[in-house]
Amino acid sequence: MDVKLKPFDFAQAAARAGMSQVADRVAAKLRESAAATAGEAPAASAPPSFQDSFRLALRQVSQAQLEAGGLQREVQLGNPTVSLEQTMVAMQKAQIGFQAALTVRNKLVQAYSDVMNMQV
Repeated sequence: MDVKLKPFDFAQAAARAGMSQVADRVAAKLRESAAATAGEAPAASAPPSFQDSFRLALRQVSQAQLEAGGLQREVQLGNPTVSLEQTMVAMQKAQIGFQAALTVRNKLVQAYSDVMNMQV
């Protein structure tokens, strides 16, 4: 099995999955991170690692879930400023983000398993 992971793979996968906002945020954070490291030392101008990209994506998924949970709570409490539609959209975004992260994790576990089962 040929598995090649690049730092920007998660952002590209999110863009292909129709989650352009997530892809834009991940790409922006990666650019900011690269700019920050480039300012600290000239040798540190390498793009962020896949680990950093995935960690950032997981934080964003977690934030989306927290936001959806807060909106759910507000709807249940009868807050007139929070609409049911807004809450449902936030819940769907959180669910799609979680499913994407879970799929990436499953692919990584499968790739690891394939590598470990290779005969040398």
